[in-house]
Amino acid sequence: MTDPTSTPPPDLRDYAFGESVGYLISRAKSTISNMVTQRTLAELGVTSQQASVLFMVASGKCLLAAELAREYGIDASAVTRLVDRLEKRGLLQRVRSSEDRRAVRLALTPEGEAIAARMPPIFTGVIDSLTNGFTPEEIGFLKSMLRRILANSGSCCDTGDSGTPPANP
Repeated sequence: MTDPTSTPPPDLRDYAFGESVGYLISRAKSTISNMVTQRTLAELGVTSQQASVLFMVASGKCLLAAELAREYGIDASAVTRLVDRLEKRGLLQRVRSSEDRRAVRLALTPEGEAIAARMPPIFTGVIDSLTNGFTPEEIGFLKSMLRRILANSGSCCDTGDSGTPPANP
């Protein structure tokens, strides 16, 4: 066990953690998720992750649990628990596919659809407050850089021009 009073080794002590691109992106993501959760809990009674899942199903981007797992980079069991909670709340339901009986599609209930419909203004409001003072060119440049990061990772990214990705805690 490391002594909490000991000095970190030079390679750790000299690392400019606060200047790390990965750290800054991670902190920005956490901040966005926390701000969206504050709003969604207060206004809709769901977390940002739950609201984001409802939004992704409503948009048609993720209609299977496996698609949600890929989109959010979480394992299938975590998606199952998330879908179970949304189903228990009456916001989402599992529907067996008529084309492939093995496939189970996700569908929103009317209440789930109502929540999903309220998400774009929340996403936009949070992003607008965080990018206050940015020029349109700076916003465009930021989006371009983030898309390049995703492209370099081999991940697909939505190139829609809303500039507001679904939040994920």
